[in-house]
Amino acid sequence: MVKKPITPDAQQLKQERVAKKQNYQQQLDAILTTVKRELGETQKKPSLLLHACCGPCSSYVIEYLAPYFDITIYYYNPNIFPPQEYERRLTELSFFLTDFDVSVFEKVTLVRAEYEPEAFYTATNVRHEPQLQREAERGERCRRCYELRMTKAYQYAVEHHFDWFTTTLSISPFKDAEKINTIGKQLEDRYRAAAATPVPRFLTSDFKKRGGFKRSLELSREYDLYRQDYCGCEYSLQNTRREQNKTTEGAICRTAK
Repeated sequence: MVKKPITPDAQQLKQERVAKKQNYQQQLDAILTTVKRELGETQKKPSLLLHACCGPCSSYVIEYLAPYFDITIYYYNPNIFPPQEYERRLTELSFFLTDFDVSVFEKVTLVRAEYEPEAFYTATNVRHEPQLQREAERGERCRRCYELRMTKAYQYAVEHHFDWFTTTLSISPFKDAEKINTIGKQLEDRYRAAAATPVPRFLTSDFKKRGGFKRSLELSREYDLYRQDYCGCEYSLQNTRREQNKTTEGAICRTAK
């Protein structure tokens, strides 16, 4: 197959896209530098509400952010299917927080939000847009799901006067960090425009960077954490099973030849 040459216009467009792409880790570094300096002056950590989906994704993020923030975990994940899986991930997260030295020493707390799966179907409109059901991760279904969970968590952060808010979602290589950070910044801007008092600041992140995802794998092995093989919703489960079946069928075909 002969590759088509890249035209000057196409090359320029590619360079512009790269230039516009945000370096979220670099932005986080700058924020943490400021927080560390202020912490040295006040001797009091700012409060952070951390939306989390499970123990493995929380592990490295807690370890990374605990020196800078007083962390509260907010578990709101109506997308998770079936209910037994939701409870299993919640139980695993709860046990992990009592075992993980960092979370115990730093007194990380856990807030369990209500499990309301219908909120997921309503927010994503996936029942009325069936094309979204077979979408791979990072698509529009996922973006709507990020927005639902992050909005609920941010509302809690506002109501309880947290200084900062973020989510563990960006630690996954299968999640779209740009969409996650765009939603977070939009939430902060929207609430700030309507509020007469300060609102929680969104903590920019791409936690998979700097070996963050790899470290979460190490911590999962160290603490024997249950690591699920699909994101959470029934459609991600179906898509994962389809891919697994394809792999199995391919292996059988190769063996048969």
